[in-house]
Amino acid sequence: MITAQTLAQRQAYPLDLKIGLSENRIRHWYDTHAGNVYVAFSGGKDSTVLLDMVRRLYPEVPAVYVDTGLEYPEIKAFVRTIDNVTWLRPKMTFRKVIEKHGYPMISKVVARAVARIRSPGSSQRSKHKAMYGDERGSYGKLPVKWRPLLAAPCAMSDRCCEIMKIRPILTYHKTEQRAGYVGTMASDSNSREKQYLTHGCYLDHLRVPRCTPIAFWTDSDIWAYLKERAVPYCSIYDTGVRHTGCMFCGFGLHLEAEPNRFQLMAETHPDLHRYCMDKLGLRDVLAWLGIPSEPGEAATCGPCRRGDPHAFGEDGPASGGLGPGLFDDHLAGDAAVEPVRAAGPADHGI
Repeated sequence: MITAQTLAQRQAYPLDLKIGLSENRIRHWYDTHAGNVYVAFSGGKDSTVLLDMVRRLYPEVPAVYVDTGLEYPEIKAFVRTIDNVTWLRPKMTFRKVIEKHGYPMISKVVARAVARIRSPGSSQRSKHKAMYGDERGSYGKLPVKWRPLLAAPCAMSDRCCEIMKIRPILTYHKTEQRAGYVGTMASDSNSREKQYLTHGCYLDHLRVPRCTPIAFWTDSDIWAYLKERAVPYCSIYDTGVRHTGCMFCGFGLHLEAEPNRFQLMAETHPDLHRYCMDKLGLRDVLAWLGIPSEPGEAATCGPCRRGDPHAFGEDGPASGGLGPGLFDDHLAGDAAVEPVRAAGPADHGI
């Protein structure tokens, strides 16, 4: 186990020291798997840095890109400029995923719990665990502040990542027998921080074994590396876009300062914005949640509207048997959440 204090110390290391430590982890993983490795490459800045580091040591290592159909056009164009990239594709489209399983909103843990509680096929034990936790703890439990989502007019789930990203990579792993390098960082999310504190950079226990050599880096380190080593990166960042994963994903959206990813998309990629809002139905989903989807649009009453005691009326949510007083817990739990805005190239002198 790694302590939070140790993580904070490592995150404060100078970049040169971080590079050296990451290179040691890259070498160890390469040797452990006799060179049968690959870099999971999304075209984003983090995996761009990781790919550059790995190929400075081992130029022959392949990159693997999962073309979900949800990437920005600039991302795909950038990936095409990189040599030795294997392209993978999922068997199901995003439209089919949301029709069958529901929208990816809030977070994986929250969406998974909501889907489990609302599913007719879930056992009572499974539903109870998702609502209240069990004797082993509260991980996977639906936080009280998000129980209003049980009354949502649309389905929600975390199945999108599994179907569109993990399954193609799992097939590649089984076929090629290669272990991956992945450019995730503890600072990305609470779940990734917990994963790093529990397992460090070596995740041999997963279905797809992987190493996260830059897990203790920060966003500032990424931009500093790109600048100092003059590494080309995708032009999408120069448009102000901060979220370069799947374009239509709603995970973490409620934490973003305005303009959020969809408000930015309306200005940078209006055709794609119209498609996801009107063809995929995201406009109605976001409106119910209280998240703005158009430039200049104000947040409205909904589960994601912070600090509004009347978001559900005087009696709380209208359905689901959640009862009066629920929103008081919701508000108390959410009051400390502040919008997060990631820095871009201009903030780092690039």
